[in-house]
Amino acid sequence: MAENKTYEKPLPDFRPETKPYWDACKKHELVLPRSKTTGEFFFYPRAISPGNDMSEDIEWVKASGKAKVWTYAIHYMGPTKAYKNDPPYVVALVETSEGVKMMTNIVDCDPKDVRIGMDVEVVFDDVTDEVTLPKFKPAK
Repeated sequence: MAENKTYEKPLPDFRPETKPYWDACKKHELVLPRSKTTGEFFFYPRAISPGNDMSEDIEWVKASGKAKVWTYAIHYMGPTKAYKNDPPYVVALVETSEGVKMMTNIVDCDPKDVRIGMDVEVVFDDVTDEVTLPKFKPAK
């Protein structure tokens, strides 16, 4: 659990259609939206599936938490003062085993060890009392 501290980095914009996602993250669970019509997962969370069906009939499914690094960048300079003590850090696009791509951070490893195709698994960072962010670390 995060300490009571001031978190100065940007926080997610909570919307009704993303509430199940953020509620699950708070419980340290990764859920993904899936179209009930096509059975396809999608990400980012939204009220209408982006596939050909454009359906509002979606469900939230617990994800495996497993992914592969699709691409990444090592940041040596933070974009704002809030990030000044973080570099170097990894911003990555990971592809989950459910087939969706998510922007995230790779944590718990030396940034120089991150590779495209690397197996990673979800971990959760309780950044405030209200917000928990999913991040990924090298898989065991």
